[in-house]
Amino acid sequence: MNIALGADHRGSDAINRLAERLRSEGHGVTLHGATGGETCDYPIAAYEVGQEVAAGRAERGVLVCGTGIGMSIAANKVAGVRAAVVTNELTSQLARSHNAA
Repeated sequence: MNIALGADHRGSDAINRLAERLRSEGHGVTLHGATGGETCDYPIAAYEVGQEVAAGRAERGVLVCGTGIGMSIAANKVAGVRAAVVTNELTSQLARSHNAA
C-alpha cells in the first residue's frame, strides 16, 4: 500500500518513526512537511497529503501535528478527501467505517 505522511514540527519525530515502520512492513511511503523538526506551514503539508490521496497516488494519508485539528481542516479542503482527528484505535476505526475518513 502507498501511504502519504505529513507532519508539522511537533509531529516530525513521530512521522519519521512511522515511515520507518511502514517501510519495514513493505509499504511505499512519501513524506511531506517537517521531516527534520523544522518549522513548516502545516496547511501545505496537509494539502499535499490530501492531493496524493485524491489523485490515487496514495491509498491512505496520515497527518501528525500538535492537535490534528488544523491539519484535518486543511486536508478536508481537498475535493474527495475526508480527514478526521483520531486519538486512539477506536476513533480511527469509527472514522474510517462510519465516515469514510
